[in-house]
Amino acid sequence: MAKNVKHGSAEAPLRRATPAPHWRNLSQGDRVRVLLSPGFETGGLVDAITADHTAVWINLDGGRGRTLLHCSDGVEILPAES
Repeated sequence: MAKNVKHGSAEAPLRRATPAPHWRNLSQGDRVRVLLSPGFETGGLVDAITADHTAVWINLDGGRGRTLLHCSDGVEILPAES
């Protein structure tokens, strides 16, 4: 009978799991730009943020709903230019 053994699995996360330094300055109600991938950008309002600032709930503009973004998702959340 086979044992539950993971051979050759990576032990390191695929992406860094620490937020960019400017994520620590985000707070509820902030208007932000979300850079999803090159050429794809949207805006929204910060709805909630975890205590360690690794995950952010954003209400997207244009009625596109609320989405949860994690710092390891490969997206960038920047303050909107005023």
